[in-house]
Amino acid sequence: MLETIWFLLWGVLWAVYFVLDGFDLGMGTLMPFLAKDEFDKRTIYNAAGPFWDGNEVWLIAAGGVTFAAFPLAYATMFSGLYTALMMLLFALIIRGVSFEFRSKVESITWRSLWDACHTVGSFVPALLLGVAFANLFHGLPLDENHVNQWGVLDLLNPYGLLGGVLFVVMFAMHGALWLAIRATGDLKNRAVSTACRLWPAVLVLVLAFLAFTFQHTQLFGNYMKNPHLFLILVAAVAGLVASRLYMGAGQLWKAWAGSAVFIACVTLFGVVGLFPAILISTLNPAWSLTIHNAASSALTLKIMLGVALVFVPIVIAYQVWSLKTFSHPIKSEADMEY
Repeated sequence: MLETIWFLLWGVLWAVYFVLDGFDLGMGTLMPFLAKDEFDKRTIYNAAGPFWDGNEVWLIAAGGVTFAAFPLAYATMFSGLYTALMMLLFALIIRGVSFEFRSKVESITWRSLWDACHTVGSFVPALLLGVAFANLFHGLPLDENHVNQWGVLDLLNPYGLLGGVLFVVMFAMHGALWLAIRATGDLKNRAVSTACRLWPAVLVLVLAFLAFTFQHTQLFGNYMKNPHLFLILVAAVAGLVASRLYMGAGQLWKAWAGSAVFIACVTLFGVVGLFPAILISTLNPAWSLTIHNAASSALTLKIMLGVALVFVPIVIAYQVWSLKTFSHPIKSEADMEY
């Protein structure tokens, strides 16, 4: 029972991270296409500025839960995907530094350098996260010692790349909606227009991803056995449709919420499909890592659950407070810190 609880919490933490850091990554990816002048660029930085580091707490939490609750899965995942994860880490570091360093020197060249770093540090994590999770859904060639036989280039298979492109476009739409909430004037209009144009691309990509998932993975197995689980997929579709309807009606907060529901449910769809596996071996199902053979002791899981019940609500409360406090429209230099 404790293993199941922690598996679901593991999935929820990743879903929350994708929802929250997704809009930061999306805005950074879109910055070269949306920002026409210095004010626009600073608006994009400041639209993410109060939130990006708090959003990444959920990434640390998801990694920490993997380490503490499922240490064998953590060891296999972080060693087998070491190169990709180091690339992800360095990209996130470069993006974080860009927030602090960009305005330190009054030079167009200096700012252009950090703008490029910010874009790369936003695009690369979105792509890598999509590639990584698509390959987790598909399965990895784990041997009897739980060693991944693939190199980093093997992860760039058609299904993995489709997952990467889906994450990039999905986050870009999510980020455009957030920018539309915080920006004003022409930048706001461009952000709304971009979100509307990206919506059909997201729809096509998610349908293609589901088709590939049905054909090349075993994720739908749990859903066939328990049809009520299809409610997760129904909620994802509802979120995506609601997002587009609210975009057209100009209700941007509701459109962003619909996008958030879509991203969260897409993530949970994959996680629930994996259950009880965490890492599927494509060489031999018996060599897969599951919640049973990869979990920590019952005492460890029990202590962690007590800690989580105390601190997770605190983090959620902080996140709600920060969104409520700092999500006002950016109208002038007085509203900017970066």
